[in-house]
Amino acid sequence: MDHFMEEVVVKHNRGVENTLYILSNIVMVLTALWALMCIQMLFMQFSIYGLIEALVTAGVAVLLFLRRDRLRTEYEYTFTNGDLDFAQVFNNQKRKTLGTMRVKNVEAFGPVDSNAFRKLINMPGLTRRNWFLNRGAKLYYFYYQKENQKTVIILEPSAELVEMIRKYLPHGAYQE
Repeated sequence: MDHFMEEVVVKHNRGVENTLYILSNIVMVLTALWALMCIQMLFMQFSIYGLIEALVTAGVAVLLFLRRDRLRTEYEYTFTNGDLDFAQVFNNQKRKTLGTMRVKNVEAFGPVDSNAFRKLINMPGLTRRNWFLNRGAKLYYFYYQKENQKTVIILEPSAELVEMIRKYLPHGAYQE
């Protein structure tokens, strides 16, 4: 029997996120219009100041166009028969694969509020990856070593996903 589960983690309080997204759209349109007006003024009377102003405002508009989707970020965890895939989703449109992990290769797994995590997090040379959105949520960590690189991944899975993960962990890897 296959074990499969897919979870999408979204921010619980999205009010600030939505407001910033709307404001970025408004500022993007206004700076693009301002850049067009500056370019139009350059055709009437050329000046270095006008050129710099047009380039800066056009650059701000392009930067907002390219980066505004990052304001609406979600994380997706997909568990399939002991393999856990991580992805970051921007505005439900763009997807960035973060990696795949075999749960059987994990050295430690458990809740972030445990003593084992507190000891682990102070380890020198540790790479920490935060793949969660809600700080008040029940967070869990994975600790593993790959090619002498110590890594901790912190995420916010549901209780059902935690139980599914625990079935595939090596003996003694779950630490409370």
